[in-house]
Amino acid sequence: MKTSRKCRAMLAVGLNSVALVFSTTAFITTYWCEGIQKVPKPNCNKETKFNCINLNSSGTVNVSRPNQYSWDTGDEKFVFRYFHTGIWYSCEENINGIGEKCRKFIDLAPASERSVLWLAVISEVLYIVLLVVGFSLMCLELFHSNNVIDGLKLNAFAAVFTVLSGLLGMVAHVMYTQVFQVTVSLGPEEWRPDSWDYGWSFCLAWGSFTCCMAASVTTLNSYTKTVIEFRHKRKLYQHNLREEQMFVDREAINYFRERSIHSLSSSLEVFADPTMSTAKSLMPETSLDLSEIPEVLGEDRC
Repeated sequence: MKTSRKCRAMLAVGLNSVALVFSTTAFITTYWCEGIQKVPKPNCNKETKFNCINLNSSGTVNVSRPNQYSWDTGDEKFVFRYFHTGIWYSCEENINGIGEKCRKFIDLAPASERSVLWLAVISEVLYIVLLVVGFSLMCLELFHSNNVIDGLKLNAFAAVFTVLSGLLGMVAHVMYTQVFQVTVSLGPEEWRPDSWDYGWSFCLAWGSFTCCMAASVTTLNSYTKTVIEFRHKRKLYQHNLREEQMFVDREAINYFRERSIHSLSSSLEVFADPTMSTAKSLMPETSLDLSEIPEVLGEDRC
């Protein structure tokens, strides 16, 4: 099914806007990775009465809110809390009350990975900025849909910025994944998760990358298709112009050929009987009445 250049531009704008919304949402949220942490239970006191350990006078442990624990491995001394982590913050469930406790993720990352995390943050910011630039150029292209040359220039720049933004987004996502996995192994012991998985913010980030690359492919396709159509029309115009020129030249050749043949035949007639032509040219134009000839002859006889 054939689509017009304006329809392709609108499709690219739509994909780019979806990528921009997804990337911005993923950048400011803290659900890139989520899971469960296994942390020791605190001692019970006046403020902490649940999910805590209470030592009685005999030295035995009384566990508040007893659950099914593995007493052989000592799980009665631990509690499992939910956590979720983003680029900026890591938030853990507050086991002693309602709400969450958040702290900066860069403080949890090992010192050797903090530079990589900063590179991931910078790449993510550049990813969003280039998406905004590509979106602006695509919107400008819609206003220049009637002007093919200006539309092609804007289309080319939009495609370049969109491809660059997609590459930066991919690098940012991969670097953050690497930093998080290293932090899981080498981070603070009280933070290390017992089990974890990627969250919906991470899915939005990669969904944004997918929409960004789809927008760049659509933009490049629109550019190449417009260029191919323009070249095809130019070839058709040149072919038609060449045929018209050949037709005009053929008519002119036939015309001059007929004129030359006519003039040549006239020349041949003249050169075929030169005396008659000379006599005809020298004789005056006179008219003789033949009926008068007998009368003249009769007069001579008498």
